[in-house]
Amino acid sequence: MKQAEEWIYVSTEGNDRGEGTKERPFATLQRAQMAARPAIKAGKQVRVRVFGGTHYLPDTLRFLPEDSGAEDAPVIYEAVPGEEVVISGGMQLELQWRTYDGGILHAEVPHGLQLDQLFVNGRQMHMARYPNYCEEIRIMNGYAADCIHAERVRRWASPAGGYVHAMHKHLWGDYHYLIKGKDENNQLILEGGWQNNRQMGMHDNYRYVENIFEELDAPGEWFHNEKNGTLYVYPYPGTNLHEALIEGVRLAHLVEFVGSEDAPVRHIQLRGFTFKHAARTFMENKEPLLRSDWTTYRGGAALLRGTEDCTIADCTFEQLGGNAVFVDSYNRNPIIKGCRISNVGASGIAFVGDPEAVRSPLFEFNERQKLQDIDQTPGPKTNHYPAGALVEDCLIYRVGRVEKQSAPVQISMAMDITVRHCSIYEVPRAGINISEGTFGGHVIEHCDVFDTVLETGDHGSFNSWGRDRYWLLEDVDMDQINSDSESEISTLPILDMVRPITLRNNRWRCDYGWDIDLDDGSTWYHIYDNLCLAGGIKLREGFYRICENNIMVNNSFHPHVWFRGSRDIFRHNIVLAEYAPIRVPKPWGQLCDWNLLHEADGLEPKPASQLQEQSGTDVHSLISDALFVDPTTGNYKVRDGSPALGVGFRNFPMDQFGVQKPELKRIARTPRLPELGTMASESGRLPQHTRWGQCKVKNIVGMGEVSAAGLPAETGVLIETMPWGSWQMEQGFQVADVILELNGKKVDTVDDLLGLYNTITSGNSFRVKVFRGQREVEMTGVKLL
Repeated sequence: MKQAEEWIYVSTEGNDRGEGTKERPFATLQRAQMAARPAIKAGKQVRVRVFGGTHYLPDTLRFLPEDSGAEDAPVIYEAVPGEEVVISGGMQLELQWRTYDGGILHAEVPHGLQLDQLFVNGRQMHMARYPNYCEEIRIMNGYAADCIHAERVRRWASPAGGYVHAMHKHLWGDYHYLIKGKDENNQLILEGGWQNNRQMGMHDNYRYVENIFEELDAPGEWFHNEKNGTLYVYPYPGTNLHEALIEGVRLAHLVEFVGSEDAPVRHIQLRGFTFKHAARTFMENKEPLLRSDWTTYRGGAALLRGTEDCTIADCTFEQLGGNAVFVDSYNRNPIIKGCRISNVGASGIAFVGDPEAVRSPLFEFNERQKLQDIDQTPGPKTNHYPAGALVEDCLIYRVGRVEKQSAPVQISMAMDITVRHCSIYEVPRAGINISEGTFGGHVIEHCDVFDTVLETGDHGSFNSWGRDRYWLLEDVDMDQINSDSESEISTLPILDMVRPITLRNNRWRCDYGWDIDLDDGSTWYHIYDNLCLAGGIKLREGFYRICENNIMVNNSFHPHVWFRGSRDIFRHNIVLAEYAPIRVPKPWGQLCDWNLLHEADGLEPKPASQLQEQSGTDVHSLISDALFVDPTTGNYKVRDGSPALGVGFRNFPMDQFGVQKPELKRIARTPRLPELGTMASESGRLPQHTRWGQCKVKNIVGMGEVSAAGLPAETGVLIETMPWGSWQMEQGFQVADVILELNGKKVDTVDDLLGLYNTITSGNSFRVKVFRGQREVEMTGVKLL
């Protein structure tokens, strides 16, 4: 029997006293929600259709259990097909502008108005800041060590209400502070700094201040004086504020689903909306996550708490100050599909459970406990965590614009989260981050993740840690777990893991770290059929990892600090460089063998003696040309007859990475492909790949590279990769910089660079000219001792 239907309409030109029909629509979503409840109670299929335009929310739209649909009759809120519907947490400001000083204009605003962000004609403005915002500067879009020095603070009449934003001293995320005032010595009085769970203080250089009136000195900046109710704006060139659309941001949350395990919000779908203008929440980011450097704020433009079978599909999230979607505590089977998430202040999609669901939790990295004191019952303690979620076919980029300890997809204290066919790039830290091993079962597949770790360090495009209750117990020697090769596998490392975590059929590229980075204690992973384009795969201390059938282009396997009984397996992989171990006892794990070290020499396959010497195993591993089909187009399948097939490697698809939805695929970027080999250009110039410290550098070769960099000719040295911890990163160099001069002398080749650099005495400074963003940039560096 066909379900009875109830259609309700909303329009910006509607009237909440109307009937909610297509001809006489309501004006607000809240009024439509009230009209929907009787129909839901009567068992009808309810569809709320919203006409195009910008719908400024008076308050957060909150769905409660009484708004729930049923499996055969979900409640659907959707945009009218073909129309753009914007759900905004801001408000339109009608202002009378007057000239203030120079290019700055000012206007009176309503008394008591609070503004967190400002948009003019849809373009985001920046709070008055020092140094000024610059899109081309990789870290924080501009930083200056002296931004909080007394000499500068002295210039500010009343800095209270301003902010200090700073990177963590070790680049493990960031800190944020509210300025409460200044003392008689022009030292700032700060409140905050709780946004990082490994307190080491702010970085000496990477920091800036904002919301300071005296720093209102550049186009695109604004300042709101709440005391006298005046808004000051320095518009971009060509912008007429008298005719412009001015929008101020008010709400932190646009939509909330609020239920509980006992009374969940069920079967509600949001489809086709654009969510814009949510306030920043960096000062509310206080709650520490388990034993990590992360803290979290449980909120976002869309918040799901206590839901079952709810869906957000084909929506756009942009121009948001905090998290886009936050899935908090008890949630079952949420779906986020076909969405575009960009220009977001914090994380894209976060799944974070309640720590009360974890047995014997610890919260700070250095905390330790004893085996005799922990709860040894496997699995979670309660059901208060997200589970069974699907993130599919989503394009997520330029997130973490404000909060650097963030991720496009963040998973913590959750189970069975699937992330599939997502394109993720241009982010400050990891693309996909899995905190701790609670509770496993996640599947990451067919994703395209690159241009990551752009502002932080010691991380990867994929990052995880597993500092679960077993990790570094005071009364257990980790090296003794599984130390007897004949013993049964210990269950201690997987007390918090319900099922293994799977990474398969993904493409990763991280130029500032590792492509796949399994950090402290990450346990019970199956990693296979991954294409790694720059940073290789790192496995740090943990247990029961199987890493097989992966390709590590221009890099290799990085085993770091293993426990003797890890039972790890590394087999059937193709690496393009020798392994890079750090303090790993031999032999490595349960099995490290049947791998191929690619060397394009055309010689017959031979034993990979260098790998054997490193791992103490690899007796069947070979060194030979892998015979890739077409690396120049990203096809790293191997041809028939490849020696890789002989060591057990099997081809996997190279054309299924990232988003598949046509509308998203048309606009999604793909990663820059690495160059293999040393073939000369038509001019005879060789790439000369080599290392400058820890960085990989090469000559600019070929008109393709000349065009990509915007150079006048084949000249200069390109920085290809820049690992975390390298002095170049600390001193402001960037991947894709082209070095043109050193101390006033031309750098044409890597030989020039290394030769000139070697003439500098340790501890002395040097001048360097690089080509970045199609312009020359002068820099100063110091040669370290």
